[in-house]
Order: sequence, then structure tokens, then C-alpha cells
Amino acid sequence: MNPIRVVVVDDSALVRSLLTEIINRQPDMRCVGAAADPLAAREMIRSLAPDVITLDVEMPKMDGLDFLARLMRLRPMPVVMVSTLTARGAETTLRALELGAVDFVAKPKIGVADGLRQLGADISEKIRAAARAQIRKAPLPLPAVAAPAPAAPAAAARPMGRLSTEKIVFLGASTGGTEATREVLTRLPADFPAVMITQHMPPGFTTSYARRLDSLCRIRVAEAEDGQRVLPGHAYIAPGGLHLSVERSGANYIARVQDGEPVNRHKPSVEVLFHSAARVVGPNALGVMLTGMGADGARAMRAMREAGSWNVCQDEASCVVFGMPREAIAAGAAHAVLPLGQIAEALTEQLRSTAGLSLNRV
Repeated sequence: MNPIRVVVVDDSALVRSLLTEIINRQPDMRCVGAAADPLAAREMIRSLAPDVITLDVEMPKMDGLDFLARLMRLRPMPVVMVSTLTARGAETTLRALELGAVDFVAKPKIGVADGLRQLGADISEKIRAAARAQIRKAPLPLPAVAAPAPAAPAAAARPMGRLSTEKIVFLGASTGGTEATREVLTRLPADFPAVMITQHMPPGFTTSYARRLDSLCRIRVAEAEDGQRVLPGHAYIAPGGLHLSVERSGANYIARVQDGEPVNRHKPSVEVLFHSAARVVGPNALGVMLTGMGADGARAMRAMREAGSWNVCQDEASCVVFGMPREAIAAGAAHAVLPLGQIAEALTEQLRSTAGLSLNRV
């Protein structure tokens, strides 16, 4: 099997050297070039035809986002962004994921050398996932004033009324999941049941991510806070570096946000959230597994099904990485396997059908 060919693009000679060292230590990958700016990178990509590139966000001569946007229009290929752990870095990284980057690595502002070496296994894993990812050509750039979001299908946009009070949707995602989750949430009506979300993300990025989703969705979206009541019309995102779960307090559901050991090497972990759904919410839960690498949440999603929940997994054709959904399907957890664009409507239809109401009557 041929090694994964990687080009590293970063204006820091230290970072280029460290990433090259990390990549070349792996038996299944090789750094075939390292560029200090996008103009040099462009020539390397033409001559070396890499399988994956790592791309710094902030660079001279051409901004990393501008380069990424052009690359994804003209020569779409797997890109792993290298971001700084700052608020500005988080915003820029989210924009890069919108433009088509597969994933990102967050480098510390200080102690870069030690920080990157500690992230060596994570970086290598993300490069492997990127090499297998399904890459799509980026759309034409949006005008300066963003156009309104496309209207949701009528069935999904219709108000839910009393159907939303007892049900909770639990959603897990990883690689490719930031955009997949946005696709689902923007199609939901304002009074949809509560949605609790675990997206694999490091600390410092989920605040910006929640704020961005909140600006796009009919439902309210925020980072989850420990002890807060879980309410219809709201989505709660697990803060990076902390586990999210649900508990019962009298007649109410509440969010639990807690530190702890990584589960399946992840914190937050989908397994933690989904196991709490099976234990606490049972038949009033709906589970959603979106694109992602690995198997986090698969066993717990099966436990949700056994407790009476209804579960849907994203299909392979629409996934960036068909890892987590594939494992959940293999575990017998899924009632339905659907393209990403049909999941919001399927959730709505399931809620109405289980309430004894047809779509046509509401």
C-alpha cells in the first residue's frame, strides 16, 4: 500500500519541521514537501500531487482562507487546518470547515513545539481520515452580503406544538460534523424538541461554533451549562474538553456538563451522551449519528434503541467520513439510514407519527 503523501504549508519553520517529523515517523505516510506560503504551496501541489495538505490559517502573501477557497474550487483535495487556540483562530477555523477543510488541529499559542509533539497521534489520525474523506468541489463564493439560508422543507419547518415537550433528540458527530450538524439544525422549526449535541471539538472552539449556529437556526443554540433545564426550541452543545449528559430532576430534564476521563479517547464523547439518553430518556429519545471517524457512540446508540428510542444514521454517500455511522449501523442501532438532507424531515415525521398525527393533518 502506498504511503499517504502530505504537503505541509506553514509560515513557521519550526512548525514545518515538527509536522514533517511527526508525519515521517508514521509508517503509512510521508511528507513530500513543506511550503512557507500559499504561492510556494501551489507549485508543490501541482508538481507533487499530494493526497493531503496541512494548511496554516495565518500566512504571508495570501491568507490561508483565500488559498483554501481557491483550492477547493479549482482542485478539491483533503485539507487539515492548523489553527491557533484563540477566539479569532476558532472563528477562522469554522470558516475553513465551511469552505471544505476536512478537519483541524489546534496548536497552542505558547509551547508550540511540546504542544505539537503531544498532538502527534491526533495529527496523524486526522491526516489518515482526511486521506479517506469524500471531498466535494466548493460552491462559488457568496456575495459580500450573505444570502438568507435556504428554506427548510415544509414538513420540517411546520411548528411542532405539544409534540416537542417530552421528546429529546441526541446527536453525535465528529470529522465533517460541524457542517453536517448545521445542515440538520437549520432545517428545524423554532419549537422543535430539545437537541443535545456532542461534536468532537477541543476547548476554545465550541463557544464560537454555538454562536455561529445560533445566528443561522430557528432554534436557539448555545454551549450546554451544568444544571440548566433542557427545553424545547433549544440545542445544547457539549463544551470542548467536557462530557455532556442528561439527567432527570423531578418533572424536568437537566444537562450535566462534567470533567472526566476521555471515553473512546474523546472528551466530549458521544458514548457518554447516548448512554445517558438510554438510561434517562428511553422511548422519548431520538438518536442521530452523523459523519465521523471511529466508533464513538455506536454501542451506546444500540443501548438507546434497546431502551425504546428511534435512531437514524447518515448514509455513506453524504458522509465526509463514514466511520461512526457505519459502526452504529453494524451494531444494529439504526432504524433508518438516510442522506444528510433528509434527516431533519425524518425526525419531524417520526415525532408526528408517534404522536398519532399524520403530516397532512398538522
